[in-house]
Amino acid sequence: MGDEGGITEDLTVEQGAFFPISTDTHQQNSGPVCGVARVQRPDREQMQMRIVDLDGLIPADHGARAIWEYVDRLPLTEVYAKILAVEGHAGRTPVDPKIHLALWLYATVEGVGSSRALAELCEAHQAYQWICGGVRVNYHGLSDFRTAHVELLDGLLTESVATLTSTGLVELNRVAQDGMRVRASAGASSFRRERSLQECLEEAEEQVRRLREELGEDPGASRRRSEAARERAAAERKARVEEALRQLPEVQAKKKSEEKGEARVSTTDPDARVMKMGDGGFRPAYNVEFATDTQSQVIVGVDVTSAGSDQGQMAPMVEQIEARHGCVPAEVLVDGGFTKKEDIDAVTAKGCTVYAPVPQPRKKDRDAHVPLADDSEAVAAWRIRMGTAAAKEIYKERASTAECVNALARNRGLRQFLVRGLRKVRAVALWYALAHNVMRILALQGAGAVVT
Repeated sequence: MGDEGGITEDLTVEQGAFFPISTDTHQQNSGPVCGVARVQRPDREQMQMRIVDLDGLIPADHGARAIWEYVDRLPLTEVYAKILAVEGHAGRTPVDPKIHLALWLYATVEGVGSSRALAELCEAHQAYQWICGGVRVNYHGLSDFRTAHVELLDGLLTESVATLTSTGLVELNRVAQDGMRVRASAGASSFRRERSLQECLEEAEEQVRRLREELGEDPGASRRRSEAARERAAAERKARVEEALRQLPEVQAKKKSEEKGEARVSTTDPDARVMKMGDGGFRPAYNVEFATDTQSQVIVGVDVTSAGSDQGQMAPMVEQIEARHGCVPAEVLVDGGFTKKEDIDAVTAKGCTVYAPVPQPRKKDRDAHVPLADDSEAVAAWRIRMGTAAAKEIYKERASTAECVNALARNRGLRQFLVRGLRKVRAVALWYALAHNVMRILALQGAGAVVT
């Protein structure tokens, strides 16, 4: 033990071990300090009464407040009309749909895609507690709400664009479209050929028949409930296998004649298809299509398909934008995967100019931008246009818009769907698009709210 710079180190004993204790200069005259170290230890068995100010859980500029303010202004008349519990009559009072809507919007922005994880956050995280405002939610209700209101989400997406269009922040002059392959919930082993699907169907039918017999014979109420749940699960499996068999001819039609017998469909998610992913591997997936206004980076169109290619997706998206917003974009920017001649003709006929790279010809000495003899007028004009410097400069906006929006969706958790079926998958894609647009509305209108 020494004394340097006015600090002395001594040893004390606690539970048979020695620890150095530093003392300052005014303690030097009284000698070294020895004894058991005094610390504040946790006492988790004690009872506490806490007074919580829910509104004070988050700061005034928190993103959860901005999202709630957006949701609270929405006219959800159709959703409220479906609620059977009314004032003056018996019945359990349901959770306000605005709470579910705000929770999922905030959760999507934060990258939370599981209803169980969201339910846990509503118990443990202050921002989610603030949105709930003392109302208890469960993962069943959250899960059902997420996929049950596809039409509502579709309408809200249109309204989000209309809000910015009315203020001149979105002009729908130039739109960039891109596809993004997202992993499906189905496993690769769930894909089966026709013979195997028939065997699965027979097994499912036999299981449903046997469970119904057991359900009728068993007098116990609890056992009946258990058997009824098992019967529902078996019936759902049977329905999925039947749907897989129904979609099998469509998959076979895309195969070569000698490969038709190898066509396979998933028994757990018949709508999913095996696609080539960004890393070069092949996995069950869906193709999510986003169309984005290049000026504001607001998503103006959403589609989900089971096609592994983007070919043929440009014309339907332009038609969707026209149906949603009552106008056709003046220009559409797509990558080389969209360049189908029929689509270029259809889009050009609507008054929309296509900007997409021209495929390189097989003959190296041929100029790709010179029209071919069988080119239509629209296709010929597209080839010539893409050879100009002005078109190449415009096309640069595609990557800075479409790729940016896709990256934001990936960062918010759009890497694998946790739901099955094209309708539910489309609902999840709409949640991502709507959450993106809400954040763009806040940014473009200068709300200044930060989601943390």
